Amino acid sequence: MILDRFRMTDKVAIVTGAGRGIGAATAVSLAEAGADVLISARTADQLAEVAHKVEAAGRRAVLVPADLSDLVAVAALVDHAREAFGRLDLVVNNVGGALPRPFMDTSPGRMEQAFHFNVATAHALLRPAVPLMLEGDGGSVVNISSAMGRVSGRGFLAYGTAKAALAHYTRLAAADLSPRIRVNAIAVGSVATSALDIVMQTDELRVALEEGTPLGRIGDPEDIAAAVIYLASQAGSFITGKILEVDGGIEGPNLDMGLPDV
Repeated sequence: MILDRFRMTDKVAIVTGAGRGIGAATAVSLAEAGADVLISARTADQLAEVAHKVEAAGRRAVLVPADLSDLVAVAALVDHAREAFGRLDLVVNNVGGALPRPFMDTSPGRMEQAFHFNVATAHALLRPAVPLMLEGDGGSVVNISSAMGRVSGRGFLAYGTAKAALAHYTRLAAADLSPRIRVNAIAVGSVATSALDIVMQTDELRVALEEGTPLGRIGDPEDIAAAVIYLASQAGSFITGKILEVDGGIEGPNLDMGLPDV
């Protein structure tokens, strides 16, 4: 059956930024598809809630509370996976972000921070993950990028540039790691997570965002989790080096945070 290709029975995944939002939805969805998961984020209480849902789906969850801006802590997740599961099949690089700022408030240091949190963390995890994945049948990597990496929007200079870099990192890593490890990314549109709290709580901004999205709504974290399952499972086995746009159809600027011109 075609649905069997979407199953991830007995696979092992690492999901970063898994305490809430897209990361949490992805971890639970992977468990529902049959995978065990190592989940990491800063807040232990949030991870415990996600782990409860994973276990309710009949799969194992290993919790690793950590500051994922620390590249040593990120790399150490692979050791935790080896110790707990003895294998690794999937890495979901979900940690990332950067606050909107006007152009002149975006210092070179802020730009470096954006690259560190959105790109360097992904590489810090993937480098030690590759040998463990290759001890088995290979595997898959899904990087969570953003539509802001390809469209313009005021205030997103650092974030959008870093996410564009993550998208191209995906293409280059796919070339280096093929054929045994597939590397893809998801260019996420506006999704109802804590990062959009200010938008969701302001009717004017929320309506403007919905009206600027061809599908007329803000995305749900499970919309992204479903795309992760597709790319990571056998359903996506002939896909690598690609950026899957899960963004409601946007093709241009769709978010103005009301920041000053510069």
